[in-house]
Amino acid sequence: MKFADFHAGQVITAGPHRVTEEEICAFAGNYDPQWFHTDVASAARGKFGGLIASGWHTCSIAMRMIVDVALRDSESYASPGLSYVRWPHPVRPGDALILRATVIEARWSSRGVLGIVRWRWQLHNARDIEVLDLEATSLFDLAGAADENSRRGSAS
Repeated sequence: MKFADFHAGQVITAGPHRVTEEEICAFAGNYDPQWFHTDVASAARGKFGGLIASGWHTCSIAMRMIVDVALRDSESYASPGLSYVRWPHPVRPGDALILRATVIEARWSSRGVLGIVRWRWQLHNARDIEVLDLEATSLFDLAGAADENSRRGSAS
């Protein structure tokens, strides 16, 4: 999608992405090697009653999904960060995750060279249980489109 395709209230969906035990262990082994993400036997005896994905893995899944449906071939080039990130329920092996991204705001920067999209990403499993909730800001390089924006009189 191009920046011009985004508008407030828009809902973008992606998925499902089925999470495997191997994927959970591989990600955690590289980036979050805590026992409840990497050791199936120990995790079975733990508080969650089984292996769970790292929250950062969950964020990475959402990122891949949003790239595949919205950011690939766009003018997106960076993000200044997240307003918040929450993991209300764990992701488990076998979960099929669906992404729902709701555009809160899509606007031009005050100089008219950046597009700014503020959006909420939510991942739910097949039981419609929310496993990720975050608000992100994405920046789009619109330097070439700035002249067009000025001609339309919509620079902010």
